[in-house]
Parts: sequence; C-alpha cells; structure tokens
Amino acid sequence: MKKTILFIVTLATSIVFSQEISGSWYGALQVQGTQLPLVFNISKTGNIYASTMDSPNQKAFGIPVNTTSFENSTLKITIPNAMIEYEGVLGKDNIIVGNFKQRGTSFPMNLSKEKVEKQVVIRPQNPVKPYSYISEDITFENKKDGVTLAGTLTLPKKEGKFPVVILITGSGPQNRDEEILEHKPFLVISDYLTKNGIAVLRFDDRGIAESKGNFKTATTQDFANDVKAAVQYLQSRKEINPKHIGLMGHSEGGVIAPMVAKDNKDINFIILLAGTGVRGDKLMLLQKEEIERLAGVSEIEIEKGQKIIGGAYKIIIDSDINDEKLNEKITSYLSEQYKNENKPDELKTVTQYLTNAWFQFFIKFDPETSLEKVKCPVLALNGDKDIQVSAKINIEAIQKALAKGGNKKITTKILPNLNHLFQECNTGSVEEYSKIEQTFSPIALQEILSWIKIQIK
Repeated sequence: MKKTILFIVTLATSIVFSQEISGSWYGALQVQGTQLPLVFNISKTGNIYASTMDSPNQKAFGIPVNTTSFENSTLKITIPNAMIEYEGVLGKDNIIVGNFKQRGTSFPMNLSKEKVEKQVVIRPQNPVKPYSYISEDITFENKKDGVTLAGTLTLPKKEGKFPVVILITGSGPQNRDEEILEHKPFLVISDYLTKNGIAVLRFDDRGIAESKGNFKTATTQDFANDVKAAVQYLQSRKEINPKHIGLMGHSEGGVIAPMVAKDNKDINFIILLAGTGVRGDKLMLLQKEEIERLAGVSEIEIEKGQKIIGGAYKIIIDSDINDEKLNEKITSYLSEQYKNENKPDELKTVTQYLTNAWFQFFIKFDPETSLEKVKCPVLALNGDKDIQVSAKINIEAIQKALAKGGNKKITTKILPNLNHLFQECNTGSVEEYSKIEQTFSPIALQEILSWIKIQIK
C-alpha cells in the first residue's frame, strides 16, 4: 500500500510541475562579468508547448522559438536561426537549473518566476531626454511585402528641408537603436548627426520590438525591401530634402545599403560601417577563424573546423534554395564529420541554423554584384581590430567592386584600435564589447559627419 501511495504522490507532483511551466521564466547570462537578462514566455495548448524569448537589454521582445518541450521535468528550447539551445530541469524549489548554448558555447543559466534585478552599467554616450531636437516615433509601410515598420525620425529643431540618413542594422534581431549589451550605437549616431543638422531615421527590424512581420523567415533581400520602403516614406515628408537621402549600414546593413542604392537614383550617398565585400561563406569562415584564434583555439582545431564547416557551406552553395533535401544532406554530412562525438542535439541545431532561409541567402550572396552597380558616393569605414568583418580584405574587395563599375567617388578608411562596434578597444574580442563604456568612437563619428557635409554641399 505504501508503494502505491508513493506513486500517486510522485505523479501528482509531476502534474503540478507540468502546470507551473507555463508563464514567464526569467534568467540572466553571466558572460565575462556582464549580465544579460533573458526571458522565456511559455504557453501550452492541449499537449503542445510554444514559447518566445525576450532580451530586454537589447529591446528585443517576442523572438520566435522553434521548438519547446517539457518532459520528465526537463525543459528544452531551440532557436536555430540564432544557434540557441536551452535545457534545464525544474526542481521542487520551482527553479529550472540548466545551460544556455549558442554557437556551441555553453553558459550556466537558471530560470525562475522572479524577475532579474537589472545590473547597473555605465554608458556615458547615451543621450538623455529632453533632446535638443525633434524625436518623432513613426510607422511606415512596406507595401510590397505587406509589413508595417516602426521607428524614430529625429529632426533638427528649426525650419527647413534637411538631409537625412537611414540607419540599417546588422544581422540578428535588432531594434531601432541596434542595442547590444545596453550599448545603443544607432541612438548615439542619430543624436550626434541630428545635433549637427542632419535628420536620421532608424527603425526596428521586421518582427522585432514594435515592427510587424516575421523576422524568422526574412532574408537580407527582405530587409533591403524594408529599407526601400523607408526611402519612399521619407520622400513623403515635407521636412526632408529628397535630393539628400543617404543610407548608413552596419555589418549586414553594409551589405543591404548597396543592394538598395544600386538601382535607386534617389540615393545621394551610402556609408558602410564594417560592411562586407566578400561572399558570405568566405566572410563567415574568416570570422570563425579570427574569433577562434583570438580565443586561443589551436591551429590544428581551427584548420579542422575550417574544412568541416567549409564543406557544409559548399553543399549549401551548390544546392537550390528550395532544395527539400538540403536538411537531410547537411545532417548526413555533419553526422559523418562528427561521428565520434555523441552530440545529436547540437548537430540538429547547427543543421537548422545552416539551412534556414536567411543563412542560405547570406552565404551565397556576393556583395560585389551590388557594389559594382552603385554610382553614388560611398564611404567605407572599418576598424583594424574588427574580428567579425576583417578590415583589410573587405575594404580591398569593396574598392575593387566599386572601381569595376566605374565609381570613382569612393572614400575608404581603416580606423586604428576600433572593433566591430567601432569602440576603442584593446584586442577586438567580442568579450570586450560589454566592458567598454564607450558606445561609438568620437573619431568615427567625426569622420562620418565631415564626409556627409561634403556630399550635401
């Protein structure tokens, strides 16, 4: 009889745990002394779980989660687009003890129903309200794709028609400030330019923050369509000088700007901040190599990784984007390469990431095809300590592509001691980003402003 009673109690406890998994679960990643709060919002319909993820510090909310499961008190969540996995076990104290993985790196992160207290960070460049200029929250329509985008337009507080710059975010889910680790580079840039007489439009990626649409299924081409819609919106504003509309893209945004400018005579100039000039597969392999080398990975392991991942990229490049067997091909290839390692969940996540629509488009796309058709003035700035977009090889490729198309209105500069975010740094390591108080180098800001003033004379 006692055994029967024990079974019933255990079953009842399991049911309680199952019921309690729904709702918001709060955790925080601790990376190199920096705290990054995350929230998983879990719901249940029948026996099916679903969830979204929030990253409050990055103002990224409702990030789509691909799979959510809860069995035997174990919560599993995957977001292949970002190569994210979470697995944890719910204990009797109502705490989920687990690990957060991204791109193969694991961090301990526990979840609870209690909100994480915000860590105080110093970001001296973030402007404080009230601003000395007009800041207007706006929306505009991408009619082609049926998407409503939300953003902020800042305007000098005086009469006139102003030159304007559209800021274009880098890869991953980004809000209008391109916020990362409580740095808000696009807010800092827009504040600086608007104080100097230049209007700025920045907006949330589709499906992120206040913008509508589906981020999960979007490609670089879709984001380019959103920027085209932003140009059309600005042409309808009486405060904007339609002859002086410029684009400024950071990282992937530096790929998008030429895509928009190449067939649009209404674009007066473009600025590429850590923009790329080489095809996506070459860029990603070089990025992997430089990050690993700086992290102290052995040359043997780096070379091994280059061959394996390079092989996976080749399968993707040689396949049609609608190839229904691509997932199967990549799974088979990676399983063979890592047959001595028992990591089926990690291989599944990597496969899903490599085969999603955005990644397929990005590694196949060669920026040269757009750059050689750009006829307007171009400023390309890169930091010499950028390990995500290597400065020398990309600047040279950008120059070559523009020259091939006959564009002589080119200014390129590699700025010393700046990382991928254009912070003054020591090594360029990703781990430094959060520790550096500076959000965006004043030297880079001055380079941008001085060059824009020449273009709008």
